[in-house]
Amino acid sequence: MQYILSILEGLPDSRQTRKIRHLLVDIVALVLLATLGNANDWDEIEAFGHGHEEYLKQHLTLPNGIPGHDTIRRVMSLIDPKAMEKIKQQWEMLLNSDEGEKLKRILNIDGKTICGSGDVHHRALHVVSVWSDEEGISLAQKAIPAKSHEGEAILELLDAINCNGQTITIDAMGTQRDIAEKIVRKKGDYVLAVKGNQGTLERDIQDYFQDEYYRRKIENSEGYSWTKEKAKGGIETREYYQTEDISWLSSKAKWYGIKSIGMVKSRAERRGKVAEQTRYYISSLPVEVDYFAKTVRGHWAVEVMHWQLDVTFREEANKTLDKWAALNLHTIRKFSMTLLKLMDLGKKYSLKTKRFLISCNPAMALDGFLG
Repeated sequence: MQYILSILEGLPDSRQTRKIRHLLVDIVALVLLATLGNANDWDEIEAFGHGHEEYLKQHLTLPNGIPGHDTIRRVMSLIDPKAMEKIKQQWEMLLNSDEGEKLKRILNIDGKTICGSGDVHHRALHVVSVWSDEEGISLAQKAIPAKSHEGEAILELLDAINCNGQTITIDAMGTQRDIAEKIVRKKGDYVLAVKGNQGTLERDIQDYFQDEYYRRKIENSEGYSWTKEKAKGGIETREYYQTEDISWLSSKAKWYGIKSIGMVKSRAERRGKVAEQTRYYISSLPVEVDYFAKTVRGHWAVEVMHWQLDVTFREEANKTLDKWAALNLHTIRKFSMTLLKLMDLGKKYSLKTKRFLISCNPAMALDGFLG
């Protein structure tokens, strides 16, 4: 806890000194601890503070007690989100101190709209994040005014992270030529989803894999694998195809570093119903189908992260129109998710259950972990 508090003290405080009744470090620490402890909005953060004031005073100064929810929200709206993001990155550097020893990671880039930050008069924030499922952390994020600006945000995020030796996965919105080129020039690799927004690229790849001769040829090579597993009350089967046979691809020269194309066919059977889906990809990776499968499955992790924000942290239900306050709370939720995944509370609990346990007894759950 003392290490976290020492980092929080680096946050710049823009308030007028003579009007300050509550320390900035106390307020941000309260928001973090309350978020870990099942609080999802400003009222619940204040309630967590009052409910556990005796415990909080063991770690925080709280010269005038627990601040009200309006004060908490107002102060969080005064913190520059870039400063909050830097604080989160410092925390995660501590948790991820062996990062330099890792040979290759899969980094997933995807966007999420914070619906509660908008209404009929205000456009909601859209946040593009770089997620590493191996560490369970968000490496970087950028807020943009609309989903249509994702490409520009991705280029900026690529400048902010180390791509060397990493594999970057992005959904179809980010499958753009300048993005592919930047990844390879920064010595990374890409696996990019392909849909109808890339001209004829999807149709050309689709036609290739629909040709039985070429599909059977791949199935009899090292470019094919399949899995069958129980999931969500049913059976899911996935087939992975990857090939370097792309000399015929008319747009090959336009995609910097492209070495292979891929297809994933999934079939889910649940309660007598069957759902099938086919997805296509371009990649700078040579054929290594098991790793290709890992990257595709890895990208779903960022979607799970977004699902956790909405379901476990009820982000969609939080109505915070102030963009800085909404983005700062979004950042704290992400970091809380990282901490919760790392916490060992004696059993394999879900993140939701861990939050409930912390709300009941923060000293029992947090003291051993935060120190």
